[in-house]
Amino acid sequence: MIEFAQSVTWWHWWIAAAGLAVLETFLPGAIAIWFAAAAVIVGAVQLVVPMPWQLQLVLFGALGLAAIFSWRRLRPQDYKAKEDPQHLNRRGAQYVGQVFPLVEAIRDGQGKVGVGDTVWLVRGPDAPVGARVRVTGVDGATLKVETA
Repeated sequence: MIEFAQSVTWWHWWIAAAGLAVLETFLPGAIAIWFAAAAVIVGAVQLVVPMPWQLQLVLFGALGLAAIFSWRRLRPQDYKAKEDPQHLNRRGAQYVGQVFPLVEAIRDGQGKVGVGDTVWLVRGPDAPVGARVRVTGVDGATLKVETA
């Protein structure tokens, strides 16, 4: 093993980088790709300035960890889901207090309202198509509304 470590050249690092990049496609978490980038850099440095294998390993580890910590610190804050977790299983609750137009008139207490690219069932006082209604509550998958 020591003999192999002493004979590591630049192309060994680039093969390792390719292997780590492939491994990234099968593993969650975006970790292996940063070590792949570190391996590419170590290989490029080794191509220009030959180094002992111990220094190569230290450089690889340091670059990999630095890349991971830099990415986690500098990534956009909206990288994670923008969904408010308190409304995860109660989608209608996020609309309480908002005003939407009716896409189907409320007759006999029931109608439909347009919310973005979806249509929700509503219950409330009778109103014509196009009337604006305010969501006052939620009952299962039905929004409770009043005229706005």
